Formats: sequence, structure tokens, C-alpha cells
Amino acid sequence: MEFILKFVDLIIHLDHHLNNIIEHYGTWTYAIVFLIIFCETGLVFTPFLPGDSLLFVLGAFAAQGSLEISLLIGLLCVAAIAGDSVNYGIGKMLSNKILRRERIPLIKESHLEKTKHFYEKYGGKTIIIARFIPIIRTFAPFLAGVGNMNYGRFLTYNVVGGILWVVGFTLAGYFFGNLEVVKRNFTFVIFAIIFISILPGIIEFIRHRQSKSST
Repeated sequence: MEFILKFVDLIIHLDHHLNNIIEHYGTWTYAIVFLIIFCETGLVFTPFLPGDSLLFVLGAFAAQGSLEISLLIGLLCVAAIAGDSVNYGIGKMLSNKILRRERIPLIKESHLEKTKHFYEKYGGKTIIIARFIPIIRTFAPFLAGVGNMNYGRFLTYNVVGGILWVVGFTLAGYFFGNLEVVKRNFTFVIFAIIFISILPGIIEFIRHRQSKSST
């Protein structure tokens, strides 16, 4: 319970926590946020780490001069692309266990099922689309590995999706994060980003329940 409360506090006051990290660790901040983005995209048991909201807040701090925007975007693009590639490799390594439906610790079958439905609907483009949807973002490259998607094809989607995701959210924070109305309501903005990120999943869940009820 205490962990959950601390995690909620981290998300709600992400700007304050990031400011403390910058003040205490200086240039090591780049390594810390690189690791967070890498783990959020690269490890199937850490989909709870901040992604979209973190990129937005980082962009806002870059606009204040606390971080270098070009270095930040470059490093985080590498983190996002490398993370998905590692996740793909893990999926390929565990593919036999998954296909035999063996239980793997820390991996929820419900998350795998949701991502599988996404693949059925969008095909390879899931790798790009999933970048903008929490949880699906973490499991899409994993299932690409399980399904033995051609790595060259996967890498193309991975690079395009990673760059669009990092550049889009970071520049959004850079250009809009320091507007007075945003600064005064930063917590609400973070909630809005999280809500918009999970909205496609909510819509898909409602559609699934409605189709299930009708049948």
C-alpha cells in the first residue's frame, strides 16, 4: 500500500520530483531518465513507469534551460528504440513458453491478450500506434518477438514509432509546458496526458464489452 501511495505521489508531482533529481544529480539526470524510458519500453514487468507524462515534463524543464533539448531528445530516442529491441529479444527468447501457455512470473496474461487483439486489428503498425498507449507500449514489442516478426520489419516500425513518440511529447512540453496556464495547473495537465493516453484502451474495452453483450 505504501508503495502505491508513493508511486501515485510520484506521478502527481512528477515535476517536483524531477526538479529534485536535476538539482541533486545534475548531468546524471540524463542517465536516470534514459534508464526510466529504456525500462518502461524494454522490460515487460515495468509498464507502470511514467512515459508520456515524463517526456512532457522533461520538455518543459528543457524550455527553462535546466536540460539541453537536443541532447535530451537524442538520448531518449535511443532509449526508446533500444528498449523495444531488447523487449523483442526477450519475447523471442520466451516464445516457446508463451506458446505453450506456461505461466511466466510478473507477466500478466490479460495484458498479453489486449496486445494480441491490437495486433489482430492493426498488424505491424501496432509497434508505432502502441507507442502512444501505456501498457500496450510495453507489451507490443514483446509479442512481436513471440510471434517471430521479421526483425528488419520490426526495427523499421520501432525506429519510426520511437522517434515520433519521444519528439512529439518532449517538444509538446518544450513549447507548451511553460505557458502560465499550464504551469498553474500542471497536475491537471499530467492527469489529462495520462487520461488521453489510456483513452483508446478504454474505448476498445467498452466496444469489446458491448460486442460481447450483443453476442
